[in-house]
Amino acid sequence: MHALELLLSLFVTGLLRYFIVAGLAFALVYKLFAKPLRRHKIQVKDAKRADFKRDILHSVQSNLIMAALALPFLIAPLNQYTLAYTEVSTYGWLYLLASVPVALVIHDTYFYWMHRLLHHPRLFKHMHLLHHRSTNPSPWTSYAFHASEAFTEGLILVILLFVLPLHPIAIGLFILLAFVINVYGHLGYEIAPKWFRHSILFSILNTSVHHNLHHSKFKGNYGLYFRVWDRLMGTEHPDYVKTYDKVQAQRFGARQQEAQTPDADSEWALR
Repeated sequence: MHALELLLSLFVTGLLRYFIVAGLAFALVYKLFAKPLRRHKIQVKDAKRADFKRDILHSVQSNLIMAALALPFLIAPLNQYTLAYTEVSTYGWLYLLASVPVALVIHDTYFYWMHRLLHHPRLFKHMHLLHHRSTNPSPWTSYAFHASEAFTEGLILVILLFVLPLHPIAIGLFILLAFVINVYGHLGYEIAPKWFRHSILFSILNTSVHHNLHHSKFKGNYGLYFRVWDRLMGTEHPDYVKTYDKVQAQRFGARQQEAQTPDADSEWALR
């Protein structure tokens, strides 16, 4: 396939993924079931139509930048230096499926440190402030990045191609799953099941409340999929559990629980 045709294919595929996944989430939560889901809303205020338009515009731009960034490493001569493979039999189906969660773990580590770096005062206003203009995020916010941030966000795929053998199916699954989780993080509503709060998963996985708190407070909660790095580095916002429990009580009409904040919260420092 000609390079320009592949670029167009990557761009169109990215746009379809964005508008189908984010669009479906928006249609269901913000339109079709807006009334019954109102108690699941994390912030009382509503995002404005102008926010949606801005986010969509920049997300289209981000899709183009990410496609252009990946292109050189998917075609000759650079593709021969990556670990990508095309025959499933090379590693088998078990490895192909297992490589997807491994890629997500690598991505989460990359994202945490990259995200913290973007919050450095010298970089924040030039690269990351645009994404934070959506203090009350929606599914459309998922890819709403400044051009420079879109580059750093898209760089993870290039890194993965050089550190982990990936089949095109695994790459596609990784990108799709990563985006679905990203949309959930920016949903603006908490939809995790009731049992999740008291399971071991709550200590490991991020929630929509977790990332929403990052957008409203601007600092803390830098992780993408997992709470692990934030808890290890002391950057999880001390109000997270309390805020989650408040939303939980709001959702299920239960008696609000006292926040289970660790002793270290009193010394919580954002760096």
